Amino acid sequence: MNIIMITGASSGIGMEFALQLDEHFGNIDEFWLIARSRDKLGTVAGALKHKTRIFPMDITDPKNRAALEDAAAGNYEGHSGRIGASGRPVTVRMLINCAGYGMMGRFEQQEGETALGMIRLNCEALTDLTHRMIPYMRRGSRIIQMASSAAFLPQPDFAVYAATKSYVLSFSRALGEELKDAGIYVTSVCPGPVDTPFFDIAESTGTTLSVKKYTMVNADRVAKLALKDSYKKRPMSVCSLPMKAFLALSKALPHSVILKIMEQMKQKGW
Repeated sequence: MNIIMITGASSGIGMEFALQLDEHFGNIDEFWLIARSRDKLGTVAGALKHKTRIFPMDITDPKNRAALEDAAAGNYEGHSGRIGASGRPVTVRMLINCAGYGMMGRFEQQEGETALGMIRLNCEALTDLTHRMIPYMRRGSRIIQMASSAAFLPQPDFAVYAATKSYVLSFSRALGEELKDAGIYVTSVCPGPVDTPFFDIAESTGTTLSVKKYTMVNADRVAKLALKDSYKKRPMSVCSLPMKAFLALSKALPHSVILKIMEQMKQKGW
């Protein structure tokens, strides 16, 4: 049985991946949607034409990640009975790790658990779930990892989030090289600000540069380009001209110079 597994599938970019893949992938038997909210997952599942299984769980809990691996092996007993392919392993045709969050504000003023939570979800859960699912992939399978343009350089007042996304980008680029001969392709998605509920959470503890809001794009555009870049076996997907320019700038100038410019913009209220 061929499946697509999406974390963070209850809203935002994860939901957009589900909706767009549902329209274009006819050779997939099931979509597996993962997020914490059962109700939101049910709403997304109800909008899909494919057979869909929902996994309402917090993937920062290692026990839940182990349960997903058991499901892939066909050995998971859920609340409503067996989840899997009649006891047979599935084939993961696409793994899309979208679950993640960020919190703005000065690091020393944030609660310690806030920073650790970002690391657990953005880095640890993504890494562990990827490791657990690779054995169930085959030639032609795809992995899409949600990074961010924040990965391109350090981000004051967004320090931990940017660091986690830098990890995702570096890890995914290296993993893609390791899996290339096996015919498994990895794409890191590095959008700038996206019009999702992300900022409702992120800005509860701080604010971002105002100018970033002018580069905001829609989630459907990010997902569409990411799927196109994945199909073309590209290691990175960077949506919008401003973010591509930002990537080029981060390579052309020392980060210390860019950070100084960003600080000046912040002081001027940009």
